Amino acid sequence: MATFVIVGAGLAGAKAAQTLREEGFDGEIVLIGAETERPYERPPLSKEFLQGKSEREKIFVHAPEWYADNGVDLRPGMRVTRIELDNHLVRLDNGARQPYDKLLIATGSTPRRLPGPAHYLRTVGDSEAIRERLAQSGSVIIVGASWIGLETAAAARAAGCAVTVVEPEPTALNRALGPELGDVFARLHARNGVNLRFGTAAAEITDTGVRLSSGERLTADFVVAGIGAAPEVELARDAGLDVEQGILTDAALRTSHPDVFAAGDVAESFHPLYGRHLRVEHWANALNGGPAAARSMLGREVVHDPIPYFYTDQYELGMEFSGDIEGYDEIVYRGDVDSLEFIAYWLRGGRVIAGMNVNTWDVVEEIQELIRSGVIVDQKELSTGQR
Repeated sequence: MATFVIVGAGLAGAKAAQTLREEGFDGEIVLIGAETERPYERPPLSKEFLQGKSEREKIFVHAPEWYADNGVDLRPGMRVTRIELDNHLVRLDNGARQPYDKLLIATGSTPRRLPGPAHYLRTVGDSEAIRERLAQSGSVIIVGASWIGLETAAAARAAGCAVTVVEPEPTALNRALGPELGDVFARLHARNGVNLRFGTAAAEITDTGVRLSSGERLTADFVVAGIGAAPEVELARDAGLDVEQGILTDAALRTSHPDVFAAGDVAESFHPLYGRHLRVEHWANALNGGPAAARSMLGREVVHDPIPYFYTDQYELGMEFSGDIEGYDEIVYRGDVDSLEFIAYWLRGGRVIAGMNVNTWDVVEEIQELIRSGVIVDQKELSTGQR
């Protein structure tokens, strides 16, 4: 009987295990996770769960009994310390050795850290700790105008805290959306009372706040840092797998070893549409990547090529983003940006490469079809929706 081992008990790992059973795999499935919780979804941790609008039980991928009922050997609170490719086994931190026939690495990523006493938002425990501090505190400094940083800022304002966001870039989400759309989010947070400090970095975090690179000191009850995340590639690199920004895979999520696969945040996979390797950190990549990797492990024909997708809810703004803005040279808008009901299209050479719908719904499929088509668009038709 074959044994498939999944290292990383997050959304990608849990969905891979589920898909293996749904596709008829009757061998042993071992799902190993460093966290003591069973697999859960992370988006609520900086959204409704952080704001106390969602119950804890709703974040989990499966009910507690699902794993035993489906013959999945879930091992929470264990960490894999080594992968031995030649021996087809992994070593655990309790000294155990776990053989495998096929291995999936879905170890995710970990927050980039700054020196000093800051909170980070990655785990359910992190979210609970920050939510408790928000309820008890009058002020918070958030380092980083990232998605995590801005969602935390919105939650902090909802909790009644005074909020300051410190960001070295010239505006919010500058790398993710570019300055034009980053400014939309900056204005949104300014209207909701957030003190935005762009163009300056946090030089030091202390118990009483932050010292900026300019020398100015900002005081607050506590600090949250959201400055990005690094993929957990050490196991793969130490084992000798090909690693760059993430674990390199082909479009079927196979690594440089034929019996090892990677999915989720940790994977840097070849994307046929873009003709290059992409590492996508968003929820949808884990949701879809886990099942794709499972089918690939079973020898199915797999081409994992979803358009990168992300969503957020901040104050009165709800948004969905599709694509990759790299190399854009123009933006076309449909709707009214000031009233926060619009679609933004990023173009390169007259072709749509990304789109963001803000408080405008049921258009993601249309946007993604435009991206996939690669056609040169008529900008007037694009801006009016008359096609």
